Amino acid sequence: MTAGQIVALFRPDVKGLPQVALTEAEMIADQGIVGDRHGKPGSKRQVLLMNRALIDHFGLQPGDLDENLTVDGLMIDDLQRGQQLRIGSVLLEITIACPVCDKLDTIRPGLRTELRDRRGMFTRVLSSGKVRIGDSITIETTMPIAPSATRQE
Repeated sequence: MTAGQIVALFRPDVKGLPQVALTEAEMIADQGIVGDRHGKPGSKRQVLLMNRALIDHFGLQPGDLDENLTVDGLMIDDLQRGQQLRIGSVLLEITIACPVCDKLDTIRPGLRTELRDRRGMFTRVLSSGKVRIGDSITIETTMPIAPSATRQE
């Protein structure tokens, strides 16, 4: 069952510069997006997912919140640690909720407070492959809803 779709892709290349917008990205198991300066083996923060509806709600543009994948249709805040998402040959595992940071208030004063507990979800890449704008996202594993289980560690 399709749960969502990728509407935008981004990769941070150089610190201090805006992320690079992509039409497709290669993901490497246990690392993240090829060329992402944050990608590192063993990290729980390899790929950040963010909901397009939430971005729109705050009057922002995809990529403004430094997410890697902007998605439509997938209820990201309902995802739980351990759930797996399939995008073509790529398999992602939900790891932790993204914590809010001071950088958000440089985008707009008060945004950090407004986004509390809605900053998106980090994933770990379990299997390599390419993802593209327009690709469908399916939930491979379902788990009981327990929102506190995915909140930041």
